[in-house]
Amino acid sequence: MYDLTGQDILVVGGAGYIGSHVCKMIAENGGRPITLDNLSSGHKHAVQWGPIETVDLRDRPALDAAFARWPDLSAVIHLASSIEVGIGERMPAEFYSNNVIGALNLLDAMRAANVAKLIFSSTCATYGETEKMPIEERDPQLPVSVYGKTKLAIEHMIQSYHKAYDLAYVTLRYFNASGADASGLIGEEHDPETHLIPLAMQAAMGQRGPLTLFGTDYDTADGTCVRDYIHVSDIARAHVLALEKMAGGLSRAEVNIGTGNGISNLEILETIGRVTGQAVPYENGPRRRGDLSRLYADKGHAKAVLGFEPIHSDIETIIRSAWAFHARR
Repeated sequence: MYDLTGQDILVVGGAGYIGSHVCKMIAENGGRPITLDNLSSGHKHAVQWGPIETVDLRDRPALDAAFARWPDLSAVIHLASSIEVGIGERMPAEFYSNNVIGALNLLDAMRAANVAKLIFSSTCATYGETEKMPIEERDPQLPVSVYGKTKLAIEHMIQSYHKAYDLAYVTLRYFNASGADASGLIGEEHDPETHLIPLAMQAAMGQRGPLTLFGTDYDTADGTCVRDYIHVSDIARAHVLALEKMAGGLSRAEVNIGTGNGISNLEILETIGRVTGQAVPYENGPRRRGDLSRLYADKGHAKAVLGFEPIHSDIETIIRSAWAFHARR
C-alpha cells in the first residue's frame, strides 16, 4: 500500500461507519487522519487513530478555523452526509442543507487554505432506476431519491471546481458498504438502522422482531432483490489507492467501487445462518417503491484507474466480520 508517512489528511465524516475505517487505514499506512465531524450520526468512540475537530460543515467560520489549525493538509476525504433515503424524501431541506451547502462550504474552505486534492464519497444512487447491469461510470446519472440528487449535485460542483480552480479529485461511487474491520473495534452502527445485514443480525440475535423482506416476486433467481456488497475495508483501501494515484498525477476520476457480483437478500439471510449458526427470522412484505431487482457495478474502470480489486468482499468474510462486531457490542 501507499506510504502516507508525514501526511496529514482531513477525513470529513471520520467518526462514521466508512470514515472510521478510512482513518484506521490511513494510520496503518503512516499518515495522520484528522477527523472533522459534527457527531450527528458518527460516534466519538470510533475516532481512535487521530485527533477530532467537532465542526458542522454549515458553520463556515468554524470550518475555516479548523483548517487553520492544520496548515499542512495534503488532501481532504469527504464522507459526511445525510444518507437515509426515506428521511430525505420527508425532509429534503435538511438533506440539501447538510449535503450540498456543507459540501460547497468545504470546497471553498479548501480553496482558502490552498488544499487542492479531494476524494469524494458518492453513491450508486446517482444512477437512479436502470435495468442495465452491470452499471458503468459512463452510464446516465438520473437519480430518483433526494439523497441521490444531493450527491449528484456535489459531483457537479466538484467537476466545476476542477475546471475553474484546478481542484484534483477522485469521486468514488460506492455500492453496498458492508462488513467490519477484522479487529472488531469498529463496524456498522447507524441510528436509525436501515441496512439489511445489521438488521438481519439484530433479528438473529433476538434484539428485534422478524426481519421484513420487501418484495419476493422480483425477476431474480429467488424472487428477492440483488445487490453488490463491498467490504468496508476494501472501500477504505480504495481511498488510499486514490491518494497514491493523485500523488502520481491523477487529476480527476469518477470510479465505481463494487465487486461486480450480485447477492440476493435471501442469500444474505441464508449466509448469516450458515456462517453464524443463528437463523434469521423473517417475514415477507410488499415491494418498496423505487427498489430495483438488480444493482451491481462494473469494476473494470476501478481496476484500470486505481488498480483496485476487492480482496475482503466474499460474502462469508463480510458476514463473519460483521457478526464479530455486533456480537462484541
